[in-house]
Amino acid sequence: MDRIYFDNAATTSLDSAVLEAMLPYMTTQFGNPSSIYSYGRETRLAIENARKSVAKILNAHPGEIFFTSGGTESNNTAILSAIRDLKCTHIISSPIEHHAVLHTVEYYGSTDTVTHSFVKLLPNGQVDLQDLEQQLASRDARCLVSLMHANNEIGNILDIQAVGNICKKYNAIFQSDCVQTVGHYQIDLRETPVHFISGAGHKFHGPKGIGILYINDNVEVKPFIFGGGQERNMRAGTENLYGIIGFAKALELAMAHHEEDSRYIQSLKDYMIEQLQQQIKGVQFNGDYKGKSLYTVLSVAFPKTEKSEMILFNMDMKGVCVSGGSACSSGAEQGSHVIRAVNNNPNLVTVRFSFSKQNTKAEIDKVVATLQEIL
Repeated sequence: MDRIYFDNAATTSLDSAVLEAMLPYMTTQFGNPSSIYSYGRETRLAIENARKSVAKILNAHPGEIFFTSGGTESNNTAILSAIRDLKCTHIISSPIEHHAVLHTVEYYGSTDTVTHSFVKLLPNGQVDLQDLEQQLASRDARCLVSLMHANNEIGNILDIQAVGNICKKYNAIFQSDCVQTVGHYQIDLRETPVHFISGAGHKFHGPKGIGILYINDNVEVKPFIFGGGQERNMRAGTENLYGIIGFAKALELAMAHHEEDSRYIQSLKDYMIEQLQQQIKGVQFNGDYKGKSLYTVLSVAFPKTEKSEMILFNMDMKGVCVSGGSACSSGAEQGSHVIRAVNNNPNLVTVRFSFSKQNTKAEIDKVVATLQEIL
């Protein structure tokens, strides 16, 4: 059975050109980048060239790019650094952040020295910027604002520029989880008032286990892993050499074809919205799906029936890979904190479809037909 893969916001397939770029560093060019002989110098050079390439695409300085194990580590590091090194004693975040931020904020924000609060959300799930400004204005403590650039479940995109400007006005530190946007949108870090952003290679056809943390030159933070002094003494441990090569190559390819790919993927999303509205009764969509929203993500709510409750399982049986999350919490399925926050309707079952350049309209037709059959 041919599988249809519509879960690209969870992870994407590795591009063959990315694998090709990585292979030499898994075979012949295996030197430890910290060694002083030629084998080591070659791999050290490859890492620094990858860093320059990533920095150039994001319009950052190479010294502002740190390679990490992925988005989760980058988010954790930024939040800890803001508290420990930049003396932030209050964190403002949102109830719909990825758990890599939400759980970190809740952990540090419930200590004796740090507090936290959430911004209000508008009915479409967008962050209420007025509420953010009021919260910042009402606090004397130095604040960290941690808000994701785009939501991984409903696709809403934050006006990162506007948030950065509000943070500037109140001398707050701004950290943004950009895992769903790095590799999918043009990001210009010279022009964006943000102190930390994170990205992850496997969201744009790169390898898993590699990410970046951007730390703006104007903030001074201490090392986050101690040891051998790698990553300019900030993150010790032998570098994930082939992961770094793969990340840079994937980002380069993603941005080289960004315009045509994003147009094509947006057309798939629009087509799916249209087909679902025509073919399936009572269908709804979560978030700001026709406004400021990821072209890769569509969050669909189906009326709850005995048949729709098992929808993910039944789709999987028919070879369709999608992810779920709904307002209920039954058994092991705790439901999704994001859906609960934006559409807390127990009579709806949510499915997230997320697309890549490898998907087709024919696959959408098959999926819609499968949904009709199941429901």
